[in-house]
Amino acid sequence: MFVAALIALAFAALPAWMTWNNLKLFQPACRDPLPTESSSSRAVSVLIPARNEEASIGAALTSILSSKHSEFEVVVMDDASDDRTPAIVREFASRDPRVRLLDSQGLPEGWNGKQHACWCLAQQARHGLLLFLDADVRLAPDALTRIVSEQRLRQAPLISGFPRQETVTWSEQLLIPLMHYVLLGFLPVDQMRSSNKPSFAAGCGQLFFAERDTYFQVGGHSAIASSRHDGIKLPKAYRDAGWKTDIFDATDLASCRMYQSLPQVIRGLLKNASEGIANPRLIGPFSVLLLGGSVLPVLLLLLSLWRLNSGRGDGGLTVGILVLATLLSWYPRVACAIRFQQPWLGVLLHPVSVLWFTLLQWIALVMQYLRIRTAWRGRVG
Repeated sequence: MFVAALIALAFAALPAWMTWNNLKLFQPACRDPLPTESSSSRAVSVLIPARNEEASIGAALTSILSSKHSEFEVVVMDDASDDRTPAIVREFASRDPRVRLLDSQGLPEGWNGKQHACWCLAQQARHGLLLFLDADVRLAPDALTRIVSEQRLRQAPLISGFPRQETVTWSEQLLIPLMHYVLLGFLPVDQMRSSNKPSFAAGCGQLFFAERDTYFQVGGHSAIASSRHDGIKLPKAYRDAGWKTDIFDATDLASCRMYQSLPQVIRGLLKNASEGIANPRLIGPFSVLLLGGSVLPVLLLLLSLWRLNSGRGDGGLTVGILVLATLLSWYPRVACAIRFQQPWLGVLLHPVSVLWFTLLQWIALVMQYLRIRTAWRGRVG
């Protein structure tokens, strides 16, 4: 049991140390007055792919149009919606000339719907800076200017912000915050910034900011035409082409509610999993890291306490190591909950969240072998 306790401590210490270090590097977008003032006049095209977004698109447009940025346009691509999405956008466009609506001409063979919409939007953008936003993202009034400033500060042609994730249902609260746990617990942000290695590609598909010229040099979303996981694949395309990418904390300038029910949460995670952790090369090591750092310490501590209670104690040192391992296993979730305004239910049930998340990765892998694709918004592409 003593050796097992040391193993659990090592597994728990890795994401705890990585999170502690990464939180110092994963900072909010630039707030300094001088760079933000000089950035406020740079024209931005805000590009939104929208398919059946009648519940979200109005609030998204309202938040963007309240921006303090001096020059921008908002272009929405209606991706063959069968609800009121295009009608809502037309209403905004009739009142504000900064809003434009593009209609889909159909989805070509081999393309994912979102990637095709983003590619078409980029081609129609009028400005040299492109902000790709999901339709369920809400921006603060100073968001555009600060994002422009952050991109200039990072000197990367592609940056990605991670908005504050709004979670209401218990399934959202258990699973969605794991986005930050996996990102900060296992990605060395310092090495990501000092290297163009594709293996360090990271981003959030909800918010990408790109320089137009470099975007088209790389191929933009056409380089990942069939992908369903632009959060990883778009930065990887840039890094494959030799360009830098970077990430920042967008908690204080953007918010998003990705999913609104248990079925949506599960389908949403499954549709992205095969291009992330759920592939034959990564799923084994990641399962060991996730379960070893978040579930194993708790299980061993409970077993050790049970043995102690039954008179077969493992010794105070072993129990002490397991207590330390368990505390370390919870540290990333506690730190992220405080920093990113996350719900405490997910923190309390962190081992359950990780166990469930890992199970979904394996389900996604099996579905991949069986060639079963998860439908999303009425499409499997």
